[in-house]
Amino acid sequence: MNIILDRRVVADSWLHIAEGEPLPATGNLIVPLSFWLQERNALAARVGRSGVWLTGADDPSRLDAVRDLARMPLIAVEFTQFVDGRGYSIGRLLRERYAFSGQLRAFGDVLRDQIPYLVRCGFNAFVLKEGKSLEDALGAFDDFSDVYQNAVDQAAPYYRRRLGAVANMTKQRHPLRSIGSTVAEIIHG
Repeated sequence: MNIILDRRVVADSWLHIAEGEPLPATGNLIVPLSFWLQERNALAARVGRSGVWLTGADDPSRLDAVRDLARMPLIAVEFTQFVDGRGYSIGRLLRERYAFSGQLRAFGDVLRDQIPYLVRCGFNAFVLKEGKSLEDALGAFDDFSDVYQNAVDQAAPYYRRRLGAVANMTKQRHPLRSIGSTVAEIIHG
């Protein structure tokens, strides 16, 4: 199976293991949070990497920042329905509050239209709903040329980025003027 990872279509090397399924001896596995919490030591001892599967109802704070998140290569967040936005919040929490730096994957009922918003929340991998085109979905990365609000992918809101550009232009033209007076002149004429 192929997925989108870092804006490219790539082969997926991870296997989803549902609660109660036997663990293969080798390979990269994605397991439910409850299974991870019970079997984290056994998963760490096996050959292959392990990631966690979160649903919208799971609390990401149950993952230990030092013991789990620092060494975890992947967290997959399941979107059970298009209208369920809890996964977006989980993505932002993982990136901003818990400083998770591994692969953050959205899977389930994921459509092309959601990709720009998922990226804003920190997701960098996408498994689309069955029957949807990965190649078509790549176009979603170019749907918006700029954004107004700050988010995981853009720390400064547009007005601050714009104000910074104005201040830089003013410094280049009039290096001895203060930025505050120059901006006031620009605003008030």
